[in-house]
Amino acid sequence: MATPESSPETDPSPVVLVEFPADDPERARAFWSRVLALELEPREEMEGRGWQTDSDAPALGLHQRGPGPGDRFSLAYFSVDDLKAALARVRSAGGEVVHPGERWAVCRDTEGSPFGLAQRTQG
Repeated sequence: MATPESSPETDPSPVVLVEFPADDPERARAFWSRVLALELEPREEMEGRGWQTDSDAPALGLHQRGPGPGDRFSLAYFSVDDLKAALARVRSAGGEVVHPGERWAVCRDTEGSPFGLAQRTQG
């Protein structure tokens, strides 16, 4: 088992985004805004479609439910230093890359549970 010191990822918690698909995005925005007392703002173009929080904490995001691999299920997105290397680790560990991308990807673990990986921005 990898220890934090041996892990290629250095953040204490690599969770950067929890994404929810919505059949009725306005209803979902109202729900999460009321339950968690937060604002979900329209995303910037580079962030994709939908709405999300904007803070130093992991983001909560919403988008219109669709047919794509990341559009049907709630997903946690984990930041990684090197997306290409992380996707290779997913495959070598027995997982599946469902939707590869340049900045983010949707994957499944060995049990079929979907999750996302996001390239950490150099800042």
